[in-house]
Amino acid sequence: MPAPRLVIAPPPAPPPSPFTPTTPPLPFPAGPDRSPWARWRRHFERTAARPIPRTGDRVDLPPARAAALASSLARFQVGETGEGRIVGAVSRARMRGVDDDYRHALALFIAEEGRHARILAGIVRGLGGELLATSWTARLFARVRRLAGIRFKVLAMFAAEVVSIGFYAALAAALPAGGARVALEQIARDEQAHLRFHRDFFRIQAPRGWRRAAFLAGWIPLAHAAVLLVLWDHRRALRTLGIPTRPLATRLFAVIAEGAR
Repeated sequence: MPAPRLVIAPPPAPPPSPFTPTTPPLPFPAGPDRSPWARWRRHFERTAARPIPRTGDRVDLPPARAAALASSLARFQVGETGEGRIVGAVSRARMRGVDDDYRHALALFIAEEGRHARILAGIVRGLGGELLATSWTARLFARVRRLAGIRFKVLAMFAAEVVSIGFYAALAAALPAGGARVALEQIARDEQAHLRFHRDFFRIQAPRGWRRAAFLAGWIPLAHAAVLLVLWDHRRALRTLGIPTRPLATRLFAVIAEGAR
C-alpha cells in the first residue's frame, strides 16, 4: 500500500504591491509545480517584490519609551542578519524532499530576513537609537546553529521565528500609528509565514515514527529555551513599554505548539 502523500497548505498571499525587485536572480532553476516547495518559492518571489517601507521618520514617543523600544529593536536587528551560509550548505546537501524549489525559497527567505534588518535599522534610527554590531543573544544563537548539521541549523532558525512572531506584534502595538508601526506589523506577518515554511520542512524531514519523535525532542526544549531567554533579555524594555510578560509568554508557547503540528 503506497504511503500517504503529504499535502502542504499554501502560504498566505500578500496584498498587491508595486513591483520593485530587491533581490537578484538566484542560481536555482524553478522545479516542476508538483514540488511541495513551488508554492513557497512563488510566495517569497512575491514578497521580494515589495518596496522597503519608509521608516526613517522621527517616531513621537516619550523619551523613556523610545529608548526602551530602540534598544529592544536594535537587538532584534542584529539577529536578522548572518544566516546566509546555510544557503550554500543546503545547495550542496542531498536530503529528503529538498529540491531546487526549496533551495530557491530558502535563499529568498534569507534575503527577506536581510530586508527585515534594513527595516528595523530605519525604525531604530527614527526612535533616536543606535544600531549594535552584535549582542550576546545573537552570538549565542549563532553558536547553537553551529552545533550540528543542516537540520539543526534550520531548527534553530525555526525557534527564532517563534520569538519574532510574538515580539514584533507586541512592540508594534507600543508604537503610534504611522510608517514604523505598519512596517513592524508587516514583519510580524512575514515571520508567521516563515514559521509555516520551516514547519513544512520538518513535516517532510520527520513525518512520523522515530524521526518525528526526534524532531519533537529537539524542537520543544529548544523553542522554550529561546522564548525564556529573549523574555529575560528584553525584560526591562517590556516593563518600560507596559507589555505584560505573562500574556506574551502564553502567546509564544502557543506558537511553539503550532510549530509542532
